[in-house]
Amino acid sequence: MNLAPREILPTHNNTALEHPSTFIGKLEKQFRTFERQLVAYNLEARGIQRVETDERHDLRSLGYKQIAILWFSINLAANNITLGMLGPAVFGLGFLDSTLCAVFGMLVGCPPVAYIATFGPRSGCRTMIFARYTMGWWPSKLIVILNLIVMLGYSLIDCVVAGQILSAVSAHNMSVVVGIIIAAVITWGITTFGYQIFHYYERYAWLPQLVVLCILAGVAGPKFDTSTTSEGDSRTVTGNRLSFFGINLAAAITYSGGAADYFVYYPEYAPGWKIFWIIMAGLSTSFTFAFILGIGLASGMATDTTWSTAYGVSQGALIVEGYRPLGSFGSFCGVVVALGLVANLIPPTYSSGVDFQVLGRYAARIPRAVWNTIGVIIYTVCALAGRDYLAEIFTNFLALMGYWVSIWIAIMLEEHLIFRRKSGFNWTVWNQQSKLPYGIAALVAFLVGWVGAILSMAQVWYIGPIAKLVGDYGADVSVSSLIHCSMSTELISSF
Repeated sequence: MNLAPREILPTHNNTALEHPSTFIGKLEKQFRTFERQLVAYNLEARGIQRVETDERHDLRSLGYKQIAILWFSINLAANNITLGMLGPAVFGLGFLDSTLCAVFGMLVGCPPVAYIATFGPRSGCRTMIFARYTMGWWPSKLIVILNLIVMLGYSLIDCVVAGQILSAVSAHNMSVVVGIIIAAVITWGITTFGYQIFHYYERYAWLPQLVVLCILAGVAGPKFDTSTTSEGDSRTVTGNRLSFFGINLAAAITYSGGAADYFVYYPEYAPGWKIFWIIMAGLSTSFTFAFILGIGLASGMATDTTWSTAYGVSQGALIVEGYRPLGSFGSFCGVVVALGLVANLIPPTYSSGVDFQVLGRYAARIPRAVWNTIGVIIYTVCALAGRDYLAEIFTNFLALMGYWVSIWIAIMLEEHLIFRRKSGFNWTVWNQQSKLPYGIAALVAFLVGWVGAILSMAQVWYIGPIAKLVGDYGADVSVSSLIHCSMSTELISSF
């Protein structure tokens, strides 16, 4: 299967090369030389430029199975295991409650990802370029900035989990810092050179992960306490269920900001409905397995003090403790799990390299590979600074990022299914500001949606007045509230 993109040298509408003696001219000349080298080695130099119809692959070279494998490989990772741990460990939910909230939350968050991914073949445009059609030229830049925060934030989490696991495997003789840097460097090496290497890696990365995680389930499974019940009165339990449901929804839906990026080389005639359901299958199966494994490990802390002690060190240490009965082979499995996080690091790192270019015409002149490197540096430094606060980052960051994505999804659905139901989108004007919408109604809807989110959010540092009505700790019900607010506002503003 040939995944190499039929690459052309990106075009840049600027005048820098007309003045080669200037600093900017010299710098851009070096960038163009670098891009030509990538093309010469059959690697991806393309950034935000639209992939034209005659540059696409046919389905004989890519195929549908690559789509399912891609998403299965991405999500079968330790960060989703540690996310599942939060149900019993942070929200005090029993095994059954945690499992139901995690799985159903994920099932609500996955359809938007699959839906947006179908626009890759339809348009040949990256996801944040598509945002220009739904939010307008200038408001879409706000979406791009928020999406960069999501992508780099997820990468931060992955690096910390990888560092924790590698440190625990070495009996803490190796610092978490070293593990973070190892994961970041491997990811940089794969993503810098683009689409072909990215897809090849994901095609095979899932297999060792599936093997070692099945081993973990078999070894640690007997200690899972499936009889645990949720803590607190009925109102508190309800609030905790809603909050944990929202976190898992956010974990899935935040892939939406890059979902189309990975399928822009697929042909226009690829059926959207088939791509949608294949992505749903890949996402849901991998999420479910990882979440339940994490919930099981956290539930076992109630009866096994060594597990609770390990969790006190880090979430990654608890995963390693689950392998403890296997001795040195268990340590090897732990290393495979840690390195498996690279598969989850690749998509947000790749997408962030493209998203930087959408911020403006000067940013677009800098090659994707350079932005890719800058993104890796940013999240590596942040991971080093926040490595001791993983649970706090999960419970606060994920929910907050899920808010804006949900608002944008609501606006996009209206734009596609109502306002452009008959006219459709003119993909050839993707970079022509004068032919793209102003986005005033969308911006107003987006801001009103945030008002709904603030009123309904429940975080450690703030609980909104609506969220306070449920339980002792509040309930995060922002997602449903902000969707209703934003959809209603855009409909009104459009008239």
